[in-house]
Parts: sequence; C-alpha cells; structure tokens
Amino acid sequence: MMLRFIGRGSAFTDEHNCAYLEHGGDLYLFDCPMSAFTRLKKRDLGKYGRIIVLVTHTHGDHSGGIGMLIDYCFFVPKTPVIVAAPSEQVREDLAYFLGNIEGCNDTWYELTTVESLNTDLGITAIPTTHTAELQGKCFGYCVDADGKRIVYTGDTNTLDPFEGYLLPGTFLYTEVSAYDTKVHISARAIAGKLRSLGEKGVLVHLMHMDDEAAIEAATEGTGAVKAPLDTTDIPEAEKIFSITDSLYRDMCMTEQRDHAKLFAYLTDLGKTIVGADRGSFWKWDRRRKELWTMSATGVDRISIPDDSGLVGKALRTKKVVITDDPYSDPDFNPEVDRKTGYVTRSVLVLPVADINGNFTGALQLINKAGDKGFDGEDERKLSLAALICGIALESETFLEESHRDKLTGLRNRMGFYYDFGGRLRDYLDPDSGKKMSIFICDIDKFKRVNDTYGHNAGDDVLAFASGIIASSCTKNDSVYRWGGEEFVMVLRDTDLGGAVERAEQVRVKLMGSDIDADGNTIRCTMSFGVASFDPRRTIEENISVADGRLYTAKETGRNRVCSEDQSSMV
Repeated sequence: MMLRFIGRGSAFTDEHNCAYLEHGGDLYLFDCPMSAFTRLKKRDLGKYGRIIVLVTHTHGDHSGGIGMLIDYCFFVPKTPVIVAAPSEQVREDLAYFLGNIEGCNDTWYELTTVESLNTDLGITAIPTTHTAELQGKCFGYCVDADGKRIVYTGDTNTLDPFEGYLLPGTFLYTEVSAYDTKVHISARAIAGKLRSLGEKGVLVHLMHMDDEAAIEAATEGTGAVKAPLDTTDIPEAEKIFSITDSLYRDMCMTEQRDHAKLFAYLTDLGKTIVGADRGSFWKWDRRRKELWTMSATGVDRISIPDDSGLVGKALRTKKVVITDDPYSDPDFNPEVDRKTGYVTRSVLVLPVADINGNFTGALQLINKAGDKGFDGEDERKLSLAALICGIALESETFLEESHRDKLTGLRNRMGFYYDFGGRLRDYLDPDSGKKMSIFICDIDKFKRVNDTYGHNAGDDVLAFASGIIASSCTKNDSVYRWGGEEFVMVLRDTDLGGAVERAEQVRVKLMGSDIDADGNTIRCTMSFGVASFDPRRTIEENISVADGRLYTAKETGRNRVCSEDQSSMV
C-alpha cells in the first residue's frame, strides 16, 4: 500500500508536496496545493466515488488548490469532494478559508474532521510541531488498511510524535530538508535515525524536499529512498524532453560531475519511454562476480551474485529477457518484493555492452503500465537508451580504472583528488562544521625487502599491507595508494584521537602478521603520521602536515604512530 506522489517538493519548489491513495473506489489526497490541482484536473476524476482531502495544515503549499478542486469537481466531473481536517480547530480555519476567501458554496462539498470521516480505512491524525504561528494546527497521519500501515508526517521538525506508530513493515513518508532550520527536519541531522529505522524494518520514503541532490547525498547509505512520483498525466514526449534537458544541464552546465546522477537519468529515461513503473541500471563487476545497481527506483543499492536474478540470466545467456510471470521464473529474485510489499507483474531486461561488444551491465524495467506486459516493440524503443547506457557505463569504468592502483586495488593519487572534488568536497568548506582526519603511512625499510627478496616479494608485501589498511575502513573512510610504499587514509567525521586509534590498530595488525612474499615468510612494520584536516589549508598543506609527522615517526624509531609535530615533542 504505497502512496504515489503528484509532487514531492517544499514550498519554494515548482511541484509542491501532494500524495494520493486509491482505495474502495475513492481517491484519498494528502493535501492539495495548486500545483497538484493543475495536474489532477487532467485526469479522469469522474471515475471515483469520492475525493477525500486529508489536510495536514493550512499553509498555501498544502491547501492552496482545495478551493479550485471543489469548484472543478462540482461543475465538471460531478464527483463529491470531502475535506477532512485533522482537528476541530483546523476545520474551523478551513471553513473560513474556503467560504470567505475561496468563495466555495458549502453545498458543493463536505467539510468534516478525520475523526468523523465515513471510511473503512483506519486513519489517525497525529499532532506535531512545525512553525510557531501554526502551533497546535500541524498534523501528520497514520493510515491502516489491508494489514499495511502508512505514516505520513506532513510538515514537521521532528519524528518524535510518530515513533509509536513505526512498526516493522510500516511505509514512512517523512519530510526532510537540505538545510538546518527550526521548522523542518535536517537531512544531515536525521540520517542516523533513518538508518536505524531501516534496520528496524521501516520502509522510509523522503518527501517535501527543497534540494533533492543535497538530500540524496546526505542520506546515502541510510536505506531511505525518494517518494515515488506519478507522472501519468504528463505527455510522454514532454517527460522525455524534461529528462534529457535535466541530464544535459546537470552533466554539462555544472561544476560538479555526478555519474550516479547520470545513471539515474538514463534509468528514468528508459522507464519513461516504455511506461514502466520502475527501472534499474546494473553494473557487472566481473572481478568480484557481482551485479549491483548504479540506480534503482524505490529501493536503495542492491548487490547480488552475478549468476542470479533475471539480470544475471540476461548477461549469462546474452539475450533480452521478457517475462509476464516473473514469480514462475526460477531466476527471478523475489526478495525485494518480500521486503517492500511490491508486486512485480512484468519484467524486461536488456543487457548492455561496450564498444567491443563485451557485456558490462543491464537495463531492467518493471511493471509496464496497463494490463499488457512488455513486448518486442518495447525492446526496439529501448535500444538507443540501452546503447547510451552501455557507452556511459564504459566511460564510468574507464574513469574508475584510471583512479585505481592495479597492484593493490586501492584508489590512487588521481582518485584522491577526484574524491575531493566530489564526495569530500563539503569538508573543504571551513563553515561546514564537518570534521575529518587523515593519516599517511609508510612500510618501514621497504627497500630492504626488494633488495633481499626481489620485486615480486615487494609487490606481495604492498598488496598484503594495503589489504590490512583497507579492511580497517568503515563506510566513512577512504584509503589510497599515495605512491611507492606510502598510503593515505581519509577518515570522515573522525577526530584526531579516532584517527590515531585506527592507525594504531593497523600498525599492530601488520606487525603481528606473517606475509607470504614470493614464497618467503617475512614480517614488516609501518610508521604513521596523523593529522586533523584543516579546511583553511589546501589539500597539499594538510598532506604536508601528516607527512611531517610520518617523518618524525621514522626518525624516532619507526613502527609507531605520531600525531604531533616534532617541535611540540621536544
């Protein structure tokens, strides 16, 4: 029982937040801003027995289209409209607004409270806090039906009032903002909470967003996904042009390049071309024997073995896969459906290749609109999109390989600077309030290993040491081969003490390890220089601080961690 969204933006966006649910022949709207009404009137509203508007509060970006909806439905489709307020006080405000400002005749619609609403849905209004001016007048909703639960926060600055309703399996639709304000929930502040809710089994969807790209970055890895947009009322050509225009502008007209956004646009393009409900673009990682999503509708990143699923089948057989009965196909993986409650009716998978004809991934579309499933005509329509996906994936692969050290598998110095232009960029801003630490480490007397045992043995030592460093990384850390026998680790959201502790763990683990180096069993140690990252300095200056402390560690005995300058140790 997922909600669909006509818009998921905040007050200052073009498409204000509005969701809907179809149930028992009725249409339930969660608020009705004017931007939603302009799209609703293009639909067949006469097919519903009733249109019920569940109002969260009276701000214009939530209620501005209610009056026009009442007028339109009374004179055109003749569909009864019921406006349901979350409390008596809000009902009185709506009565004044609709009667005295919008000029709606009170015989054209019914105004009631949720408590008095005639419905077989279990609907509970949940009071919450938003702005001081609307104290006591802001609400969210809990809706129970058919064994499923929806919690819709409306505008709020806290999830606390909704905690008791968030059971495993609940669909939570929560507002979230890219900015830290007193009236909305900050994406950065709530990320940990979203992650814990996902681990609890709550299916978190983000709505009422002011900057989707920033929010997506702040909530990465939490399991939360953007609320699903319904674009059925928008002409197909306009949808395609809108996607391609956004793709061009984001990839060619901005300073920051985001390949993840590129794949999201291409997936959306494929989904739009054939009228699919969901889409995903998969990369085939042959080295790890894995398939994982570069982008996917409605779910967080998925990773599966490359010999499983319908995507694996398409790549294994080197053929397009089309099925209208996926649950009967032994290669279909129903795990995501079990987790989310989604029902897959039809699937189309197109394997994509590089310019040499080697398969590198696949474009997957799910649930074609209407009663018919996918067919050969859909395959034809998607051929150009699939070709572009293959070229884009090849470009991404080349870029990724250029940033990776062949011997150790770690990112290299080029990857280091690339990351500071992308995912680490915010940490260069002195006003961001974000903390970060770095350490640079060096294998002690490495030249002696090469001279004594040969360069093959030296390579084995480098690979072993890099593996130990990489294994100590958390999702917030990045490790790079800086050059020769030197490595750098960047630890986001970690202070100097935490970085020293991590370096010490690596030092002790390597010191106690036997290394098989070209048939010889040897032991090695490492020295470390640790520093807090100072955004007022350049990247090179920060590296120089850590490198100076590495030199101190070397000069004072090796096999140690140094986090102070030599002058301060005297």
